[in-house]
Amino acid sequence: MDKKKVAFYTLGCKLNFSETSTIARSFVNEGFDRVDFSEKADIYVINTCSVTENADKRFKTIVKQAQKGNPEAFVAAVGCYAQLKPQELADVNGVDLVLGATEKFKITDYLNDLSKNDFGEVHSCEIEDADFYVGSYSIGDRTRAFLKVQDGCDYKCTYCTIPLARGISRSDTMENVLKNAREISKQNIKEIVLTGVNIGDYGKGEFGNKKHAHTFLDLVTELDKVEGIERLRISSIEPNLLKNETIDLVSKSRAFVPHFHVPLQSGSNEILKKMKRRYLRELYVDRVSKIKEVMPHACIGVDVIVGFPGETDEHFLETYNFLMELDISYLHVFTYSERDNTEAAAMNDVVPKNVRTKRSKMLRGLSVKKRRAFYESQLGTVRTVLFESENKEGYIHGFTENYVKVKAPWNPELINTLHDVELTKIDEDGLVRFEFIKAFSA
Repeated sequence: MDKKKVAFYTLGCKLNFSETSTIARSFVNEGFDRVDFSEKADIYVINTCSVTENADKRFKTIVKQAQKGNPEAFVAAVGCYAQLKPQELADVNGVDLVLGATEKFKITDYLNDLSKNDFGEVHSCEIEDADFYVGSYSIGDRTRAFLKVQDGCDYKCTYCTIPLARGISRSDTMENVLKNAREISKQNIKEIVLTGVNIGDYGKGEFGNKKHAHTFLDLVTELDKVEGIERLRISSIEPNLLKNETIDLVSKSRAFVPHFHVPLQSGSNEILKKMKRRYLRELYVDRVSKIKEVMPHACIGVDVIVGFPGETDEHFLETYNFLMELDISYLHVFTYSERDNTEAAAMNDVVPKNVRTKRSKMLRGLSVKKRRAFYESQLGTVRTVLFESENKEGYIHGFTENYVKVKAPWNPELINTLHDVELTKIDEDGLVRFEFIKAFSA
């Protein structure tokens, strides 16, 4: 009898990628064959995101894509959007099953005969019940692995639905994180990216209670000792939870790389307070200064939201000028979009959509300049590159430890290998060319 085929599509963050990979392994363990989403499958599983309006819209397009691959296929939706608006997803033509935050890891239990349903079936818990932890990591999808260490969030940022979609802050046990890291290192994966909703809060809920059994510093200290891992990268960490001790550890670390992604959201203290962020811009300056003091070559990425309710032209310029003067390397710019059941959605002084778009474009332009300036500062230095596996128009790409993206003529021998290179020039597409320090022969 032919094995049933299952395909996956992931929207959103690195955390979603790690969870998709874990869910996929559960299917393989049940005897399914995993195929690419572009191929004909018996089941299509879509892991959804709810952070922006755009992710909601893309869901319908992806369902249509699955139906095109196989009109008779069983389509399941899981993830954050599935938890927040299960019925909305169930009502999309072609969707057979919607699973919430706790149910998604038991998806194979919900699959019976795989025949199409007349209506989407919903299994979604109350988010208060999402209080247990399921460890995840991704392998086989990319050159690097995403290792989930934490889930949920206890912060109450006024624009954010993630606490509603993922529940309270809780952590994997130190023992399990280290076990997963060792498993990944045995797969010849050179880089692990730590991921979670609020990873700086690691340790809370590790053994089912609110107290911190360990801290994030404890975690990175122990992970740095795991043999076989060439590189460890911290994905995104709140400025108020990024402590000096962690920055110092990364600067002296064997495996942690000099790359931080630190959400800012606004350069205006007034807007930060309206957002209910847990810091002011002065603390952010302090974190950037500390990183650059001990690691001048470090790459620092920043998340920013434009068009938050009440953001005047003055507030926006305050943010723009603040970022222009900061020694950072690139921006991830999010255009504010109203999310149901958030405080911000009920706020006055709504910023018109066209103004949001204009501000977003200005910050994206600033990001290009920042990245270019950072790349220029790295020319003439020797860095280590980990090469990716994709052939993009005859080129292979890779990233240095401090997140400079490089390119070279395609050579499959380079895939998933580390090489010391001297960064020599920036190409017309904004990527960096290099020369090998030791001659490389395929």
